[in-house]
Amino acid sequence: MDAKINQKTNHKTNPRDPAAEEPKLPAPRPQQLPPPKDRKPGEAPPSAAKPSLGQRLREHWLLATLATCVLLAVLIGGIAYWLSVRDYESTDDAFVAARSFSVAPKVGGYVTEVPVTDNQHVKAGDLLAKIDDRDYNIAADQAQAQVEVAKANIDNIQAQIDSQHEQINEAQAQVDQAQAQLKFAQQEEDRAKDLVQKGAGTVQREQQTHSDLQGQQANDARTKAALIAAQLGIKTLGTQLESARASLQQAEAQLDQAKLNLGYTRVTAAQAGRVVKLSGAVGTFATAGQSLMMFVPDEVWIVANYKETQLAYMRPGQPVEFTIDAYRSRKLTGRVASVQPGSGTAFSLLPAENATGNYVKVVQRVPVKIVVDNWPADVAIGPGMSVVPWTKVR
Repeated sequence: MDAKINQKTNHKTNPRDPAAEEPKLPAPRPQQLPPPKDRKPGEAPPSAAKPSLGQRLREHWLLATLATCVLLAVLIGGIAYWLSVRDYESTDDAFVAARSFSVAPKVGGYVTEVPVTDNQHVKAGDLLAKIDDRDYNIAADQAQAQVEVAKANIDNIQAQIDSQHEQINEAQAQVDQAQAQLKFAQQEEDRAKDLVQKGAGTVQREQQTHSDLQGQQANDARTKAALIAAQLGIKTLGTQLESARASLQQAEAQLDQAKLNLGYTRVTAAQAGRVVKLSGAVGTFATAGQSLMMFVPDEVWIVANYKETQLAYMRPGQPVEFTIDAYRSRKLTGRVASVQPGSGTAFSLLPAENATGNYVKVVQRVPVKIVVDNWPADVAIGPGMSVVPWTKVR
């Protein structure tokens, strides 16, 4: 304690100690100049040295390696994609096509039955609509009666012909008899003349035999005329028979037409397909040719309108992959069936006339028919649906 007191006393009484003579002041802070106007606050001063690219890569080597790998993967993937895509030709101008048609009755009448509904699938021969058939049943019965009348007329004429043949046979027998009698009368007259010349006969007997000869000649002429008349009667009956047979054919044709009209009252499906745009209903009066519904067959295909510049290597039989816009998750396959020999505009209702006015060349599109290997059965696919095909041309 005495030592500490001595130190304090010495410190205060030492005149040579400058620290004892002058008080300690705080150290001055370095003067901070304001940043220049062209440098933003927080930005390093221009005198500070920037790190080089090598220093940055060494500091972020993991990120640089990853970026290089990604760049190589993208480059390799792009080259592989180009090598695979260059063998394909694609277009978004492609649609499902079918030969859809209108279903109409061939005869008129009131609709009594429509056993189908919209979008229903039917098989070939299924009933689509039925027309009232009562009038057509009556017409068929009348035609059948006309056929029976024609057949009876033919049988009647045939019987007359058979009877006429018997009359001809009878007339021929009479002619033979008359000729025999004529021959005997001629012989009697010759004998009578010979007896008169010899003086053994009388003139009266000669005259009598001559008279009998003339009578037999007249009888012979009569029988021959009767035979000719009977034979002409056969020809007349034969003509009538041909007319009756023609009448029978006409009646049978009318019967066939009546049966056809009766069958036309049942409108059936000509092939398998779907009923769309149904307009017929029970109780409506339908005329011949009036549309009752539209029909889309099961046989559908794809029409892809490729640019003419895409057809250089396209040939029938090449494989095709495609997707339907409505079902993009499904990839289907098919093949090129044919390429239309001409552009689409050449077969349009009003084809372009390039020989008039100023000409501007436009790349034309050519329809290509694509048949599908197997259509999906669990979804509805019809004409007009958009398709994107890829045709492998090389």
